[in-house]
Amino acid sequence: MKKLYVVFLPMLDAEKSAEHRQAHLDYLERKYNEGVLTAYGRFVDGWGGMLVYEAESEEEVKAWAVNDPYIVHNARTYEIHEWAVAKANLQR
Repeated sequence: MKKLYVVFLPMLDAEKSAEHRQAHLDYLERKYNEGVLTAYGRFVDGWGGMLVYEAESEEEVKAWAVNDPYIVHNARTYEIHEWAVAKANLQR
């Protein structure tokens, strides 16, 4: 059974991140087209970004994370967490 995993990508080096941004975005597009990446985005405060993968195991997600150009080029580090999504019941 597949689970959702959140991968945080904290900023290590802003210059390297800028240099490798397009390769990172191309990598994410490939993962999205493969059907394993559900969502991704950056934090507007410059802290880094977040990816949401759907996978069988954390090991599978780690294999994808370590091949991300941001990680390969030491622009960012990564942190993986299994995510139990809960539907919000907000009254407005």
